[in-house]
Amino acid sequence: MPLPLCTLSSQAHHCLRALKSVKKDILPPLCIARWASTSSVPRITTHYTIHSRNKDKRWEGVNMERFAEEADVVIVGAGPAGLSAAIRLKQLANEYGKEVRVCLVEKAAQIGAHTLSGACLEPRALEELLPDWKERGAPLQTPVTEDKFGILTKNSRIPVPILPGLPMTNHGNYIVRLGHFVNWLGEQAEALGVEVYPGYAAAEVLFHEDGSVKGIATNDVGIQKDGAPKAIFERGLELHAKVTFFAEGCHGHLAKQLYNRYNLRDKCQPQSYGIGLKELWLIDEKKWKPGRVEHTVGWPLDRHTYGGSFLYHLNEGEPLVALGFVVGLDYQNPYLSPFKEFQRWKHHPSVEPTFEGGKRIGYGARALNEGGFQSIPKLTFPGGVLIGCSPGFMNVPKIKGTHTAMKSGMLASEAVFNQLTNENLQSKTIGLDVPEYEENLKKSWVWKELYSVRNIRPSCHGVLGVYGGMIYTGIFYWILRGMEPWTLKHPGPDSDQLKPAKDCTPIEYPKPDGKISFDLLSSVALSGTNHEHDQPPHLTLKDDSVPVNKNLAIYDGPEQRFCPAGVYEYVPLETGEGLRLQINAQNCVHCKTCDIKDPSQNINWVVPEGGGGPAYNGM
Repeated sequence: MPLPLCTLSSQAHHCLRALKSVKKDILPPLCIARWASTSSVPRITTHYTIHSRNKDKRWEGVNMERFAEEADVVIVGAGPAGLSAAIRLKQLANEYGKEVRVCLVEKAAQIGAHTLSGACLEPRALEELLPDWKERGAPLQTPVTEDKFGILTKNSRIPVPILPGLPMTNHGNYIVRLGHFVNWLGEQAEALGVEVYPGYAAAEVLFHEDGSVKGIATNDVGIQKDGAPKAIFERGLELHAKVTFFAEGCHGHLAKQLYNRYNLRDKCQPQSYGIGLKELWLIDEKKWKPGRVEHTVGWPLDRHTYGGSFLYHLNEGEPLVALGFVVGLDYQNPYLSPFKEFQRWKHHPSVEPTFEGGKRIGYGARALNEGGFQSIPKLTFPGGVLIGCSPGFMNVPKIKGTHTAMKSGMLASEAVFNQLTNENLQSKTIGLDVPEYEENLKKSWVWKELYSVRNIRPSCHGVLGVYGGMIYTGIFYWILRGMEPWTLKHPGPDSDQLKPAKDCTPIEYPKPDGKISFDLLSSVALSGTNHEHDQPPHLTLKDDSVPVNKNLAIYDGPEQRFCPAGVYEYVPLETGEGLRLQINAQNCVHCKTCDIKDPSQNINWVVPEGGGGPAYNGM
């Protein structure tokens, strides 16, 4: 639902039009990363973020001028947080009769096409933002009617009662297809006058000379796979703003740069993550229980590997269920494959009957924040703010973060609007610093909620693992409501948790049967994922020699297992001696797992050409 670009200058209009990507209807063949190299290490990375164009003779004489547009606020990312922030800004501007230009850029070709979540939505923030959401036709059609929780062993299921007041209670919540909900939020934003630009990926943070954020630049287009300019090369567009909102979602690539530049993580613990894999199924109508919510822990994971499953029965006119599996990325065994654990889970005796005779119609994956309260960074800096899942406001035991993400965006907009309209404001920097946002967030229900559950996730690191976490929840959360006078710590970055392969037992996974369980590539095909074939791979390596010399040698190449899209493969060298890493960049579903879990921290995920990536339909 792109907005007409009539509000832009003719030069900027031309630039944005040139950036449009052509959406293809099929998943193309795998892109094989293979270039000539003068060294003994096959060259893999050709992206200009690693290999500067200033030193590349092929770029001599190329026009590198960028056109610029001015706005009051630029928002990066059209997820629940970014769109809620945009809506709230425009609500305030209309209420007080102020002109506030809000531009929102989104890397997906359509709003919601890169959004993936369970999702069971707590409507608290929505009711604050749009109290008449029902009259507006919000796609919340399935109120939760039944909650079930269980512990799985290999052959049985132990039911666990969900007591009132525990985080897993879903009374009053709605099962939603979050991509559809986000698309609807986009419609509300556009109706208020927000300029929404899907298909434009924010590739670079721009800075004023005083060090404050100036805005962002969208990515260049028209670059060959080998890094050379095409005849149709176009520079990206600069969008300048008084304040830039970074709402990229979990592990945003621009937020990573901001953490380092402004030392935003100096006073918090490292973020911890999980990988969530999801499928949509049409099942036998006799097995369909609209409004039912089911969660399990246990098999096929061991007690020291955090994770579990969800199974939600939607009520959208057909027997549709959303199911998924989450694995904490602090797991230790490099032989573990989150995708194959998910496929194995579906064959549990208490789970498989639901899918017999059904049809899988969707697949996708996305990383999620699990660090909670302890891992929230500083949220403001000169010229910008962090909102939503980018800094990480997920309530882990609830398995919910949409409501907190939305509220963070709303609070940021209220603080920013006050500064934008303050005629007596005297800013120390050109880009406005808005510390009031973080101050107000700490006074809100978001902070109270996250604080109360802060110890549940780290309590799973004890001798009893996940079951110790359940015991801790039952004693300290249910009785004390998070008021215990201590705060537990996470063990450290997820990338540091893998053990060497020699110290671990390989995991033998059963072959998929093609009915209940499936292989990886047929799964990726259901995601609609597509990228322009002839562009530098956006999965960049800081050092092309590290995958073979370290990851393969020490950890047996874990990237070929933790990636849920088959992007990374170790294949024989042309000489027949040894292996090299092959990057199938076109398969990437933008989950960010590789950037998080790579034990060498050698992989740096950057945006591909705008519009590339998955094409989820209500995931």
